[in-house]
This record gives sequence, C-alpha cells and structure tokens, in this order.
Amino acid sequence: MTDATALPFATDIAPVTRADWLKLVEGVLKGAPYDKRLVTRTYEGLALDALPERKADAPLVAGRPAGAPWVISMRVDQTDAAEANAQALEDLDGGASGLSLVFAAAPSAYGFGLPEGVDLAVVLKDVLLDLIDVRIESGNFQGREDALAFADLVEARGFKPEGVSVSFGLDPLGDFAAHGTLPMAWPLLAKRFAETSAILAARGFAGPFARADGGVYHAAGASDAQELAAVLATMVAYLKAYAEAGIALEEAAGRIEAALVADVNQTATIAKFRALRLLWAAVLRECGLPEKPLKLHGTTAWRSLTRRDPYVNLLRTTIAAFAAGVGGADSVTVLPFTQALGLPDAFARRLARNTQVMLLEESNVHRVADPAAGAGAMEAHTDGLAAKAWDLFRTIEKRGGMADVLEDRWFKAEIAEVKAKRDADVATRKAPITGTSEFPILVQEVPEVLAPLPPAAPVADGALAPTRIAEAFEALRDAAEAAPKAPVVFLAALGPVAAFTARATFAKNFFEAGGIAAAVPDGFADLDALVAAFKASGTPFACLVSSDEVYGAEGAAAATALKAAGATAVWLAGKPPAELQAMLAPAGVADFIFAGCDALETLTRAQVAAGIE
Repeated sequence: MTDATALPFATDIAPVTRADWLKLVEGVLKGAPYDKRLVTRTYEGLALDALPERKADAPLVAGRPAGAPWVISMRVDQTDAAEANAQALEDLDGGASGLSLVFAAAPSAYGFGLPEGVDLAVVLKDVLLDLIDVRIESGNFQGREDALAFADLVEARGFKPEGVSVSFGLDPLGDFAAHGTLPMAWPLLAKRFAETSAILAARGFAGPFARADGGVYHAAGASDAQELAAVLATMVAYLKAYAEAGIALEEAAGRIEAALVADVNQTATIAKFRALRLLWAAVLRECGLPEKPLKLHGTTAWRSLTRRDPYVNLLRTTIAAFAAGVGGADSVTVLPFTQALGLPDAFARRLARNTQVMLLEESNVHRVADPAAGAGAMEAHTDGLAAKAWDLFRTIEKRGGMADVLEDRWFKAEIAEVKAKRDADVATRKAPITGTSEFPILVQEVPEVLAPLPPAAPVADGALAPTRIAEAFEALRDAAEAAPKAPVVFLAALGPVAAFTARATFAKNFFEAGGIAAAVPDGFADLDALVAAFKASGTPFACLVSSDEVYGAEGAAAATALKAAGATAVWLAGKPPAELQAMLAPAGVADFIFAGCDALETLTRAQVAAGIE
C-alpha cells in the first residue's frame, strides 16, 4: 500500500498548511479574537496555540523500552498488617505488577498507611518479591529505617538482593517540604542519606535508592513547572550528596529516580513527563555524563479528587493514567476513586487496577514509543514547560539549592502565589469541577469505604499543606446538609419557557453547587400563580429567572410581589445592563448570579439568604 498507484484517489490532494486551517478557523470564530479563543495560558505563563506547526524530525523522548508496558503499582496502605497482606495478594492476583508500600508518615498516605515498625514479613507474606516491582513510600525522615527493614526481609526470605526490583524512595528533602523542619542540618542529613544508600548498595541492591517526588509540591498547589523544578533541584541535591560521599557521578545518577503527579489535563501531563526526561538529560550533559534513561513513576492527582459525585473521579484518573503512560512513565499508581472519602474498599481498588489493565491490555497504549513526538501542540507544551522549569531550577540553585529555598520558605511563597490564582479560577468556575462546582447532584448514594477519612492533622509552620481544589465547594455542601432544614431557593420563572429555560438551568446548577435545592418550574400563568407557588415553597429566598427583555417588562412587578409575599431576599439570574439593575433595585432585587462571578462568595451569601446561619 506504500505504492502511490495503490491510492489513486489521494495523489491529487494538496498538502494542508497552517494558513488553510486558519481560514477555516476564522469562519468559525466569526470575528472573535484568535488569541482569546484558541490560545491557552497556563499558570507558568505559557501561551499555547491550539494550531501549532508540526515539529518535523522531532526525536523520541527516551522513556520505557519501546513496546514495554508500564508497571501497575498498587498502594498497600492498610494499617493492619494481615489485612494489608490480603490486599496486596488480591491486587497481584488481579493484574497488578508492582506494590507501593505506603507508610502512615508518608505525604502520600492521606490519613492511612502502614504503621512505623510494622512487620513486613506479615505484610508481604507469600509475595514473590523477585517477580514484582516494589516501591517504598516513607515519610517523617523514616526512610532509612523502612529501607533497611525491607532489605532485612529480602535477605531473611532468601531472595538475592540484585534480583529484587525495589525503589527504596529515600527522599529527605520531600520530608522537609512536608514537615517544614529538618531533624538536623542539611549537610549532616545529606551525609546520612548517602550512607544509607551505601549500606543498601553494599548489601547487593541495585537501587534506585533516592527518589525526588513532586507529589508534595503538586498537592500544595504547585504549577507543572514548579513541580518539575522542585524535582530537578532535589535530584541535583541528591547527586551532590552522593558526590560528596565519594560516589562517582555516573553511578550516583543511576541511584536516583523521580516521581511526578499525573493530573486531569491530559496534554499538560504528557508534556510534564516528557519534559522531566529532557531536563534530567540536560543535567547529565552539564555533568559530562552520558544520557541514561531515568526511572520515572506517576501517581494520579490527589488534589483533583472530589468527595462529591466521586464517580467522576474514575474519569479523572483514567485520563491521568493514560497521560502518564503515554508520557513514558515506567510505573503508575492510580488512586482509587473513593480515596478522598476514606480507605478504599476492594471494589474501588479493583477499578483503580483495572483502569490500567484496560489501558494496557485492551487499548495497547504502551505499544507506541513516545506517541507525542512531533505533534505540534505536544512539542510546544513540552519545550515550554522544560524552559520554564529550567529557569526556575536555576533560580533555586542560585539561591543555594532546594534545601535552602525550603528553609527560607521562598519556594513555599512561590507555590502559594500559583495556588491563589488557581483558587480564584475555581471560585469563579473558570476552572470548573464537574459534579462539584458544575452539574452537582444533591441526592446521591455515597460509595462505601473501609474507614472514613480522618480529620486532617495540623500543618506545621513552614510545611506544604496538601489540599484538594474542591474543598471549598465541599464545605458549602457540608454546611447545607448540616442545617436543621434543607435550604431551598424558589426560581421565579418569568415569561415563556423559551425566555427563562437557559437561565433557570444555570441558576439550578449554580445554587445546588452550594447545597441549595432549586427546582426548575414549568412556568406560571400569571403573577398570582407565581406568588402562590412561592408561598407553597416554604423558603424566604427567591431568584428571578428569565431574559433581560422580560426582566425589563416584568421584573420589578414580580420582585415587588415576592417581597410582599414574605421573601426576605430576591435575587436575579444574569447580569443585566446597569440601567436595568437600577430599575430593579427599588423593587427589592438585591443580588445577581452570573457566569464569572465569585461563586464561592456568592453562594456563601446565598446560604444566609436561604436561612443557614
């Protein structure tokens, strides 16, 4: 089929140029500015064109060996050792190819995890350690103890250390970021860190021993470039620690792995994983070392999980896992869809596991090496992220390195700035959260968990606190559900159905994001019928819904009648012209809901209007 004569119908097709695409786009935009509609601006300050040129002859970004599947790594985070063992065996029997031993002190534990000092012989009973990939996720500077305990188990069970694939996960700088303080000065801790690695290497383990994990930064609100820069600066700090301990740089580089968070933005996640490999390759070149594939793990994002309508989390984690795999991750952990509710049960874990099994075994996502190579949008995003992260990394190094920017809290302040911007986008629903801030479901069966999520522990001064972006909206729903009487808003539909349907639907979704029930009416025959329906609703809170034209003709009379019927608050859906607002104000219209308003602040006031104190 490569012979042109085999495709006679295709021989006269002219190449499509960017100019050809832009002509079609102009017809769709109908005069709207291109850069407002088709250029995306990221929290790093990147301006990403939706129609970039293909990057010809783009090299593959080295990741997994071509055609090799990534490791399906399942969390082992039960507090009871025997139950953790049962969990691990079930996951391995169901298709997992690796285990992540998550200790309770780890930043990634999220309220659960293996207790310190747990008997790993019980946790890993009947697990064939030489046939799977093992990751250790420690915290609170307990990495040395956890690593040595695992090494003892391997030797006690007669496995050859060099035949066990284990990532020990020593990450003292990650612990520093999570806790805000160091147990000793960084030079001393770096020396201890290098000594631990040397002990493990002397016992025959191949490593990697150190891990630079971006999870703690991502969970605190970091941008993709900030996460990349933190991971790269941490890797360099560990490289320096090994070098100061007398380890040859090439050997030291092989002792370090990285972990990134896979989030719901598919393109950004693929670009982030590819960018880290480019950045590490640049570091190796600067050190005079040959390029060597980096072992890279991906975990789906904690901060994007929701407690409300948690089934949407299945979509979020599927997108994230796909992106991590396409981006070249060597192993992937999918957080179960109920992780934000509590300790996931067997059903939630099976779905997390099977998400990856289906991507690998049914979709064959792993078969193509670096499928993003050459795609204009992907290459532009990758290159842009890498450039921004490299600049930030250099700034970190100029300020003394990762330990110093954590010590003086400069990096924490940088992350806080990005988080504030993202929080504002969430509040205004510029960054909508499906099932939470958009299209909420007020009455829904909550999935079962083995144990509810415990209250969050106090965050130490200087520490990076993990937060989920949905928390503020979830707090509004919690307040509404805790009220003695369920809050309700009466939607006062004016005019014909065609006039009020759009804004009535908008108002329903808006108010219910704050836990305030809002039923869309069929319309009312006259003002008397509207007032009668309002009185029957039992709520003191009403909101007019219709078009601006109908508001001008009927809005003032309707607001006056509602106030006379006992409404303590009358709002309006939409943002009518200033003169119309001025006309409606004397009739009692006190507030407005509209696209782009601060939904969190407005819904807080709406709850008060609906009777929640």
